[in-house]
Amino acid sequence: MNRITISPRIRTSPFYRSTVDAGLSDISIYNKMVMPTSYGNLKAEYDRLINDCAIWDVSVERQVQIAGPDAHACAQYLTARDLTNMVEGQGKYVAMCDHEGRILNDPVLMKLSGDRYWFSLADNDMLLWCRAVAAERGFDVEVTEPDVSPLAVQGPKAEDLIVDLFGEDPRSLKYFWFTETDLDGIPLVLCRSGWSKQGGFELFLQDGSRGDELWAKVVEAGQKYNIGPGAPNHVERVESGLLSWGGDTTPDSNPFEAGMTRFVDVDCEPDYIGKAALQKVMANGGPERLFVGLFIGPDTDSGDSTADDAVANAWPLPARTPVRHQGTEVGTLSAVVHSHRLNRTIGLAQIKRDVVEANLTVEVEGPNGSAPATITKLPFL
Repeated sequence: MNRITISPRIRTSPFYRSTVDAGLSDISIYNKMVMPTSYGNLKAEYDRLINDCAIWDVSVERQVQIAGPDAHACAQYLTARDLTNMVEGQGKYVAMCDHEGRILNDPVLMKLSGDRYWFSLADNDMLLWCRAVAAERGFDVEVTEPDVSPLAVQGPKAEDLIVDLFGEDPRSLKYFWFTETDLDGIPLVLCRSGWSKQGGFELFLQDGSRGDELWAKVVEAGQKYNIGPGAPNHVERVESGLLSWGGDTTPDSNPFEAGMTRFVDVDCEPDYIGKAALQKVMANGGPERLFVGLFIGPDTDSGDSTADDAVANAWPLPARTPVRHQGTEVGTLSAVVHSHRLNRTIGLAQIKRDVVEANLTVEVEGPNGSAPATITKLPFL
């Protein structure tokens, strides 16, 4: 058995004790924190997410807070998207790039007020990047990591549960919009968001001492909705074509190659890091690679109820694996799962655009040798 030693450099979340009590069986390390990945029954966790309601400890989505008189200018310079018309209570999915246009992170940017923003981050040391940029540019801001820990409630019954807890107002929240509120005195930011396509909310806890209390209140209210513990679900996210920064991207990926074209503004008036490089990519005809789905192997799988576990074990993908066409490498495969709803083996890949546009059949390396794969647009479902 592999073991992970927890130290002060690897933090646990405010909900950690609750996750252990709920049967936590598997973890990963993300943003230098313990990240729950399973409670011992991946299929049951998937079914809850698709049919009912799941509670996820996603405290690993750390926040970088930009606060001060130049908060808007600093946030804009860090973001490859026009923030001119962004208002308080609004969130936007954004790309953060380096000066060569390479994507460094794909957070949700939240505008809490005119002088305070949060970047809700994927796995990377963006606090250091933001502090360095703010200092070098002379922005009058303070860049910090606040005491904020998101708890996700996801699934088709999540909205009804949230309404039971907070009243009817959350029904009117648009996606990525949020409101500052509390639950029996527990300070929160409630956002319609979450790393699934099944709908739901994230409760951004603003007092880390009350994590177990918040978990208990959500679980108690969720009993009639068949709530249960889970984690960002690998199968559902592949079916839904959700990007995993650092997993699906390569170190030189730009946001267009990560499927983020509609979230990048190259013709806006405000300047930002990487703008000239991204403009050059588009002026030269667009990205060299595209983020796509793959149907792998035969049209139907065996129907074995354990197929998901078999695929997970046979395709561990500790690193990206090559995608080839007639022996020539044309891309990289980053995720493979057995889709419960499609009863197919599917994957995510970054593949050369000319291969995608020609709709060529490709090959990927599997547990039993090379397997044929057909390219498809995302999402699968």
